[in-house]
Amino acid sequence: MAPRKVLMLEFNELCPALLDRWIASGDLPHFARLRATSDSFVTTPDVEDSALLEPWIQWYSTHTGLAYDQHRVFHLTDGARAPHTDIYRALIAAGRTVGSFSSMNVAPFASPGSFFAADPWTEQGDAFPPALNTYNRFVSGQVREYSNASASTGLADQANFLAFLLRHGLSAGTVSAIARQLASEKLSDPRLSYRRVAILDRLQADVFCALYRRQRPDYASFFINSTAHLQHSYWRHLDPEAFTVRPDADEIGVYGDAIRFGYRAMDALLGRFMTLAERQGALLIFMTALSQQPFLRHEEMGGQHFHRLHDIEGFLDRMDIARLSVDPTMTHQYMARFETTAQRDAARERIAALRMESGRRLFDFADKAEEEAQLYFGCQIATRTEADATVIDDATGATLRFGELLYRIDAIKSGRHHPDGALWIRTGSGVRHAGQASILDVFPTLLDHFGLGMPEGPERRGSSLLPRLGMQRAAA
Repeated sequence: MAPRKVLMLEFNELCPALLDRWIASGDLPHFARLRATSDSFVTTPDVEDSALLEPWIQWYSTHTGLAYDQHRVFHLTDGARAPHTDIYRALIAAGRTVGSFSSMNVAPFASPGSFFAADPWTEQGDAFPPALNTYNRFVSGQVREYSNASASTGLADQANFLAFLLRHGLSAGTVSAIARQLASEKLSDPRLSYRRVAILDRLQADVFCALYRRQRPDYASFFINSTAHLQHSYWRHLDPEAFTVRPDADEIGVYGDAIRFGYRAMDALLGRFMTLAERQGALLIFMTALSQQPFLRHEEMGGQHFHRLHDIEGFLDRMDIARLSVDPTMTHQYMARFETTAQRDAARERIAALRMESGRRLFDFADKAEEEAQLYFGCQIATRTEADATVIDDATGATLRFGELLYRIDAIKSGRHHPDGALWIRTGSGVRHAGQASILDVFPTLLDHFGLGMPEGPERRGSSLLPRLGMQRAAA
């Protein structure tokens, strides 16, 4: 008998403790039903160093079964070029069909009967089938520039995006949700625009479900990040007593329910995916990779703020920096690519010449390997900085206004990563396991489920969880 198909839901950074809280209060009925019919685990990451507790590292470890010290994929854009065998390639090599829809830091693939859409931060026009590029490129632009009021999308791109959605699963429910969202911003409070992240999730689900029903791959993953974003931005509104810098009553009135809103929106999507998996006869797995907790560093200086370039291309042109390409990645960071390492080094030196009057450099850098002609950089000014603050260019002696180059993102960082994650496998058992599982166990568990052995290459340190699953697995 062929193994059951698997539908993997990657709901990034949902917190086991908040899931417990809001399941108990009745806010998350679908999560409650899923946990009651699943083997559920709290997961541990593959690293102890908090600097490595990043989703683009942890999801890459999950997808490959390799720990960070084995794969060394450190940046969000590294996974697309890394050579390791991940679950998608392992299954394709065994003649299976797969789908990856926005899963983080996955290398692109193109295989008959399969589909691939990169995560919004690493999108390079390499979707498969190629028609997905219309959708993925538009979404990527919106996600990367969501905070930038000066960024705009042309009418032609908007029209192409809408036409794509109409042909690829746009639902009446999503259209209605868009109308309600816009009405709430206009008639109630424009600050409720933070809830637009749930609209993107609905659009993602519409397109994914249409693809999934049409192609019915043996294994497919679906990734969304909206609630992780809300937690990073609004944890101090959820739990103001934990912070020194506390929002006022007006802000709490607007944003105090933002995180619970995100969980409830994901709960509604989960109900949809549970129905999809049941109708397609697929085993449903829910995973978060890691979670979050209050971010309390920098409270003494007013909390950590982020500043972002108005126009990354215009900035590099202004600095006379030639490059092959440059892309925003996360929040205040960018990845630039060059023809040669000499060009990379010259670009770093030129950007490093910018400093505040205090002497603090405007940008910091995360070095790549010496042989790679790439530069990962971001604004390192974490204190609230006004637009008229002076920036000095040591290369030319010129002075600039801070606001000419950068703008401040409104939200103060409030959440940071926590090592605990959730892994629920819908076996029908309802067993809540006391012992933790490693994220490195997921790769061998999936291979075991499909009757496959480990690929050649570095030894995988995880173990299959199948022997630990409840007795009702066969009947689930």
